[in-house]
Amino acid sequence: MSSPLIIKPSWNIFVINTPTAFEWIDGHINLFDLDVEMKNLLAGLFAALAVTACSSSQQATSNNDNKVQRPHILFIAIDDMRADVGSFGVDYAITPNLDAVAQRGVRFERAYVQQPICGPSRASLMTGARPDTLGVTHNYVHFRDNIPDILTLPQHFMNNGYETMYFGKVFHGHNSIQKDDAHSWSRQPVSIPGLKKPVRYAIQQNTDIQAANKKVMFAKYGQQAKFGLGSGPAYERADVSDNTYPDGHSTDLAIATLNDALQTTDKPLFIGLGFHKPHLPWVAPAKYWDMYDPADIPLAEYDTAPQGGAAMGLHASFELRTFYGIPKQGPLDDELARTLKHAYLASISYVDAQIGRMIEAIDKAGIADNTIIMIWSDHGWHLGDMGVWGKATNYEIATRVPLIVVTPDMTASVTGTSSKALVELVDMYPTLTELAGLPLPEHLEGQSFVPLLSQPDQPWKAAVFSQFPNSALREWGAFPLRPGMRETYFGPLITEVEGRIQQQFPERWDRELFEHYLMGYAMRTERYRLIVYLDTRDEQQQPLFVELYDHQTDPNETINIAEQKPKLTARLIKQFQAGWQGNLAK
Repeated sequence: MSSPLIIKPSWNIFVINTPTAFEWIDGHINLFDLDVEMKNLLAGLFAALAVTACSSSQQATSNNDNKVQRPHILFIAIDDMRADVGSFGVDYAITPNLDAVAQRGVRFERAYVQQPICGPSRASLMTGARPDTLGVTHNYVHFRDNIPDILTLPQHFMNNGYETMYFGKVFHGHNSIQKDDAHSWSRQPVSIPGLKKPVRYAIQQNTDIQAANKKVMFAKYGQQAKFGLGSGPAYERADVSDNTYPDGHSTDLAIATLNDALQTTDKPLFIGLGFHKPHLPWVAPAKYWDMYDPADIPLAEYDTAPQGGAAMGLHASFELRTFYGIPKQGPLDDELARTLKHAYLASISYVDAQIGRMIEAIDKAGIADNTIIMIWSDHGWHLGDMGVWGKATNYEIATRVPLIVVTPDMTASVTGTSSKALVELVDMYPTLTELAGLPLPEHLEGQSFVPLLSQPDQPWKAAVFSQFPNSALREWGAFPLRPGMRETYFGPLITEVEGRIQQQFPERWDRELFEHYLMGYAMRTERYRLIVYLDTRDEQQQPLFVELYDHQTDPNETINIAEQKPKLTARLIKQFQAGWQGNLAK
């Protein structure tokens, strides 16, 4: 019985069960010891095989070329960072690395989030859908609970040949389901010998304070305490290395995994690097605290609620007050306020240093000329502005964020410039998709701003949109007040803010409406901020309340002019009713 034809992968030697040998030499078949008919037959066979092999090789080369041409993506997330960046005009913030990245790309001065709190904001930008579409308007629901098969940004890139990986906080959450490990990510971080697990607090006394405080809270309030009560100190200055805390640790892993991936795969890389700071608690190595002189740190210029504003528009700084050493009622004195702002800025400078390390790693790896860099924050933060501390409002300070984009093909006339065009974080998904040459998923509710990367000053969107439910009567995760929360030390604060709402709405007060169904929607145009409060059970009804701020004359949003300007307000409400679809760039 004859043996089958054996073809070595190198295409050098062919063996068949005959007294004849075949060689592939310099692209030609060499046949000997055969009659003419057999030679012609086998010559044709091998010629056909050679053409097929050559075609396959060319196709593989073409595919590899396509893979090389696909840009790498460095997608950097920063938690709770308002636009306190030097290149954004904040001279007291020390951010040399962010400023350097901005000089390589375009910074967007009017970038806005869809909801100013971690879970909904990240769910929106990572899926390209808005909070109401996702049904995610607080931190305690996962987007796949409502839309199981929605295609996330990294998942879309992974499905199109990318190796996707993340480090730190990209999605909101603490477990693999919330981080979408099974759907969105293809590569695990490498292991670094000797790298210790990061800590929340580096000073043992602070760790002990947190443990003791939590024990007291659980003993006093039971399961209610697990929703954030009983935290440790709000800040920490420790003489430790950067990787003692999570953000330095994540950067170490990201750099090591980047270098490993470049050696082990020819796929383009999608790298999600998420920094936890400047989210509370504000902990940072001492060297970043030492960059600031506290006497040079300004306190909030406008520290009272807007005149004529919505009573439900501002919260009582609930999140900050869960931390040890923070007063549970009343205003913060100037000394504490300055210390807290110092801690916040130190955290920003700490994150800035990690960004510098990651950019340096990209440069050293030789891939900067084929890497798109996008840096963003999930929402802003009041640092005493309007009299509150925290995110979770529909005002400019909580909804506006820094956004920087660098692409390899940017021209010299564009790099280092800024755009005042109105953009939204939900626009990042279609923008990156277009930049990478991938098809746009049909479900996306943002608009690619790629044209702004070559012409930053061109006309763009007429308005952008954010939303947040009743800030005053929601917990810091935007969840409706649990019954037990009124029994905690927050009880008097809740009674106080409830009283203000009842005073403003004596005939409309309804606890169920204000706690569960009221949604504030903000529309930002080039000049105005409109905030409309609607009953989500019937959004066709007249708004319960309207706020209007003129950024040309009142950039700090100190006076609500809605009643003073009824015609303007009516026109803007009509524009608001056109929705995001009616305000896209033409």
